[in-house]
Amino acid sequence: MRDDVQRYYGQHLTGSQDLQTNACCDQAPPDHLKPLLARLHEEVVSRYYGCGLVAPAALEGRRILDLGCGSGRDVYLLSALVGEHGEVVGVDMTDEQLAVARRHRDYHRQAFGFAESNVRFLKGYIEELDALDLEDGGFDIVVSNCVINLSTDKAKVIGDVKRLLKPGGEFYFSDVYADRRVPAALTRDPVLYGECLAGALYWNDFLHLARGRGFADPRLVESRRLTVDNPAIEAKLGNLRFYSATYRLFNIEALEPACEDYGQAVIYRGTLAEQPEAFVLDGHHVMEAGRVFPVCGNTWRMLAESRFAEHFDFVGDFSRHFGIFEGCGLRVPFEEGDADASSSACC
Repeated sequence: MRDDVQRYYGQHLTGSQDLQTNACCDQAPPDHLKPLLARLHEEVVSRYYGCGLVAPAALEGRRILDLGCGSGRDVYLLSALVGEHGEVVGVDMTDEQLAVARRHRDYHRQAFGFAESNVRFLKGYIEELDALDLEDGGFDIVVSNCVINLSTDKAKVIGDVKRLLKPGGEFYFSDVYADRRVPAALTRDPVLYGECLAGALYWNDFLHLARGRGFADPRLVESRRLTVDNPAIEAKLGNLRFYSATYRLFNIEALEPACEDYGQAVIYRGTLAEQPEAFVLDGHHVMEAGRVFPVCGNTWRMLAESRFAEHFDFVGDFSRHFGIFEGCGLRVPFEEGDADASSSACC
């Protein structure tokens, strides 16, 4: 199947117009990214097959690893955000995609006004990151955009991400998930696999897998239902539903498996240029600047022990435990119609 995926993205697809479904489709970027995206080379953008946006806040000077970087669209966008003193490393297995990415290094260096390029591209498999020249604990952030579903060994990928992240580092990635386990017969269909559907994990299997690899409290940032818009493929898929979802996983050893209440709170200082009015940690934590926001112990640690610490004031410690936050049970995370969580203290 890995060979099929290489051929699909290297030879069959010449641009997003060749895709047979809407799974790998772009989404509208926030205003602060639009000027940077407008500077990217047309060829790099035309061979972009992501399903989300992997550009979190506070990236200046950081080292980022992009798994399955393809033609380099996200690498070059992130290179502008980390600045000349940061670095972005892209890994991909497809020669044709890497050729596109590499030939536009100087173009983007000049477009962003850098004296030296702050990107590099490595050929390799994301299931074999240990075979590449990548330092353990060497990255602040690992990103991936609609690629983990294509992997033939997702557990290995997530385990290697944990190993490569610095303490307090973050795995911030978008991918496709299914509302149930994809039948085995469909997982052998090369077109469905290449279209990012047949290899999609059942969402609950992903959560168990992430926790089993040391990411105790995966946080869902955003999600949306995917349409296929291809009658022949829809017939094959039957009642399966698919979602594009962005998760953030923090490499913090002390995170607990549930949202525990220690009477803590945080106050966002409003100092992030990308989010001056409110900081969005995930779909249930939108923290208005200057407002006391009660949080669970895990959320407190995600902010206090990561690159976000300087942007918050912290109230409380772990000396007293009040039990679990109410309303934090297990459920399907992607359903629409949830109450607005922006003013809620529930984790």
